[in-house]
Formats: sequence, structure tokens, C-alpha cells
Amino acid sequence: MRELMQLALDLFGDGAAAAPPPPAAPRGRKSPGPARPRTRQPGSLVPDALPFVVPPVVAVPTPTVPLVEDTRPAVPLADTLTPASFVHPQASRELMLGAARVAYEFKRGKRRTIGFVVGAEGLSVRAPRWVALRDVDAAVREKSDWILRKLAETQQRHARVEATRIDWKDGAGFPFLGEPVVVRLDPKHGFEGVGGALDAGDGTGPRLLRLAVAQNAEPAQIRDAAQAWLMRQARKLFIERLDHFAPLLGVRWAKLSLSNAATRWGSASADGSIRLNWRLIHFRLSVVDYVVAHELAHLRVMDHSHRFWETVESVVPDYDVLRQQLKDEAVPRWG
Repeated sequence: MRELMQLALDLFGDGAAAAPPPPAAPRGRKSPGPARPRTRQPGSLVPDALPFVVPPVVAVPTPTVPLVEDTRPAVPLADTLTPASFVHPQASRELMLGAARVAYEFKRGKRRTIGFVVGAEGLSVRAPRWVALRDVDAAVREKSDWILRKLAETQQRHARVEATRIDWKDGAGFPFLGEPVVVRLDPKHGFEGVGGALDAGDGTGPRLLRLAVAQNAEPAQIRDAAQAWLMRQARKLFIERLDHFAPLLGVRWAKLSLSNAATRWGSASADGSIRLNWRLIHFRLSVVDYVVAHELAHLRVMDHSHRFWETVESVVPDYDVLRQQLKDEAVPRWG
């Protein structure tokens, strides 16, 4: 009991607690002096006399930091891309439009404004004689978004056409009225003077176009035989479609000519003459009908005004969709 009371006095008494006896000094060494008592700070909740206890050291595992993979390319992406380049074969001026190099054909003429034409060969610019070259370049830069978009579209279309280049031999293929056809050389048949015949087909694969051409024929001979057959089919079909749409539009057509134009699908004259590109035979019938109706509509309206397009729409309601298909679809390259 006395020990408990003494402990209480030691804990709560006003006097400083006695320091613990110093440890025995090792032999041969001078014993250190007595430790000085520490003065308790006012408001301290921990008595001075309690010995300081060092907490055990607990090893805390170091969190593993995930390695961040460097996804940057070794070479900047911009340095790995070849800048776009559009060079007209007859280019006389050149500009950088953004990152694209555009070399364009430039001509002066009797006109009042600067004109731009994007074709298969590239950009052509026409300007009045009095316009300074710096103003021509400024106009090209101002139209740069439109020019670059059209040049890219034309380049892509050219690539699609090149991909459809026909290798004229036994087994060559091309579309006929939107469906695939494969050429078979069959010299044993004359096909009644028409040079070839299209098999009916069974719906499981391409139809066969049998041509009366020798197996060892040159590519040009095979091409000419196929073209002659296709042109006969085109003329027959075009006449049928002209006769179908002319009464609906209230017009009369007088003459049909087949054209081989590179950039025009058809034309019409006021005297009733119609010219249609024989290569239309590659497209679906609905696209052929749009072109036929388009040219017949010109016999009523000889321009492309709102009234003209209303006339076309009266017989081909989805003409705008078919018109776009005519622009987008690649026609086989004959060469």
C-alpha cells in the first residue's frame, strides 16, 4: 500500500522526479556525471519523470510504382508522313497550302474573275490579264480548303480507277449493268455474227461473256472484241430507255450517238440529238436511267436551273442519289 501511495506522489507531486541511477561505467573509463533533470513544460500531459520509450520500428513496404511505358514514337509522327503533293503536268506556278505542295497550271485570258478548275491532272487557274500574280496566289490561298478537298477527292478517284484497270486475257472481269462478268475466250463459236454471248448464269457467281477470240489472241484483240459487244448492248439499251422516258417528259428525241468521252456522260442538242457514253453500260440500270432522263430533260430546259432539276425529278425522284453514285463509282479503265 505504501508503495502505491509513493507511486502516486511521484506521478503527481510538485517536485521533479528523481533520475534513474546511472549505469555502472565500464572499467578503465571515467563515469559520466549525473543527468540533469528536465523541466516540465506548462500544459504538458506527459510527466517529465517517465522514461522515454522508443517504439519498435515496423518496416513499411514501399508501394510499387507501375512503370509508365513511353508511347511516344522514336521519330515525331509529322516527320514520318510524306507531305501531300499535287502537281499539274503543265504547272507554271507553285504554292504551299498548309502542308501540301500544289503546283498549278496558270493561264490568263479574257475574263473578269479568277477561276479554278480541279480535274484529273490537277489544279488549273485562269485569271484576267490585269490581275497581279500576288493577287492570284492570294485567291488560291483563300480557296485552299476547297482546292485541297477537291484535289484529294480526285486523287482518290484516280486511284480507284487504276485499281480497276482490266488485264485483257481469258478470265478478265468487269461490271455489266452493275453485275460482275468474266471473259471466256471461245474461238469455236461465231455467236451469230455478234462476236460474243453472255451466259444466263445461275446466280452463284459471275456471268460468263464468251468471245469468239483465239486463246492466243493479243490483249488488244480481246479488248476490242469485248468493247464491240458492250457497245452493241449499250446502243440497244439506250434506245429502249429513251423510248421509255421521252413520252413521260413530253419530248421527242431524233438521233442517238455513242460517245467515248473521258469526262462527259452525255449531251443533248436542241434538234433532238442525244449523245450517251457507251461506258454507262457498266453501271446499274437506275444510274443509266438518270443519265437518259437528264439528257431528255434538256430538250425542255437547256440549262441547269431549278426548273431543269424539277423536270428530272418528275421522272427520277432519287436523281440526286444516283447522280452522286455516278460521281463516286469507279468505271473500269480501258487501256
